[in-house]
Amino acid sequence: MRGDIILSQEEAHRARVFGEVGKGTMTLREAAVVLRISYRHTRRVHRRYQEEGVAGLAHRRRGEPARNAIDTDLRSCILQLHEQDYGNFNDTHFTEMLEEHNGISVSRETVRSILRSAGKPPKRRRRPRKHRSRRPRKPRTGIMMQWDGSPHHWFGPDRPPCCLMSAVDDADSRLLGAVFVPAESAVGYLRLLDIVVKRHGKPLSVYQDRHTILRRADDHWSIEEEIAGVRFPTHVGRVLDELGITAIPAYSPQAKGRIERSFGVLQDRLIAELEFHGITSIDDANRWLEEVFIDRYNKRFVKTPEQKGSAFSRVSKRDRYQRIAFGYQATVANDNSVRLGGLIIDIPPGRPRRSYAKAKVLIRQHLDGAWSVWYQGKRIASHPPTELRDPIRTWKRRRKGDPKGAKHLIQVYMASRPAP
Repeated sequence: MRGDIILSQEEAHRARVFGEVGKGTMTLREAAVVLRISYRHTRRVHRRYQEEGVAGLAHRRRGEPARNAIDTDLRSCILQLHEQDYGNFNDTHFTEMLEEHNGISVSRETVRSILRSAGKPPKRRRRPRKHRSRRPRKPRTGIMMQWDGSPHHWFGPDRPPCCLMSAVDDADSRLLGAVFVPAESAVGYLRLLDIVVKRHGKPLSVYQDRHTILRRADDHWSIEEEIAGVRFPTHVGRVLDELGITAIPAYSPQAKGRIERSFGVLQDRLIAELEFHGITSIDDANRWLEEVFIDRYNKRFVKTPEQKGSAFSRVSKRDRYQRIAFGYQATVANDNSVRLGGLIIDIPPGRPRRSYAKAKVLIRQHLDGAWSVWYQGKRIASHPPTELRDPIRTWKRRRKGDPKGAKHLIQVYMASRPAP
């Protein structure tokens, strides 16, 4: 005797149907229609039911290992590799790395089954998704770029945190550029913009959060702004204006969900791969991002846009170097020099104007740290590179005769002492 017989719901249903056939209330052809199997197979199963009873309906290989079960040695090898080298990888990422680096081709579900049966939990639990209205993707690449920064322990919990600045295309989720910086800053955004414009060109618009680096958060109007009739933007905002890129503010993280989701993928995969390759410094990580990771990421995650073609427009190397830079307005002193914090830039005599005393000039600090002085669109002086730092915004004291509450807005180079 086989002992207790356990039937599935489908097998129990067959037993009830064949019971009706045995009573004469149903024919085999009617039973075939009810069971949704062929008449030939119905005769075969019914014959086994008559010979063995209910036990004849149970699956013949129940309790035996599956014929396509993975080999025990291969299972042990996968577990050993996960324990030694791939402990920080999720199931899909681990499956890809097994095929790429170890020549083991198995499905993600097989890897998941092996790890769960060995008591290894998933890297992170999936939260149930909330219902939100979907914003359709832009139909063509280059119409909208989303960018943001993600502070995190990218090089491991035992190392100081830093910030990954990245940008994705709204149409196909392509990673347009990424760069590690010590902290989210105007320097980081300008470096990221320089990478994107260099690799792809300038987009038509950028979708961003309302960080004070990107847009003014105060409600003050300086006298200079009231005279001009416009509020002066931040340094990043000014660069976007000069390039003709429309800045669109987002009012929730979900609004720019594509860049937020990309950070979830990057925090999952990038940290594991940085540890796998032994990369622990910002400079090494930035080189590896540019040379290896970005292209490989795009091969895996880029989607097909609705329309072909691109709305990116190319920017020459000279314009890119000139425009993606910090800018300060200053007045030339009587000794033909301009002062910015502790920095003094001497202006040589020019043509046709020999002296620039009292002239209003624009001072730019480029991303390589070098300085240039511009007058009416013409470069009139330069200065060797200095450390690239974010400027800070401050207010001058109210002058005598100014109306009550009037303020004068100035940009102060961070290396200098802040204005009173």
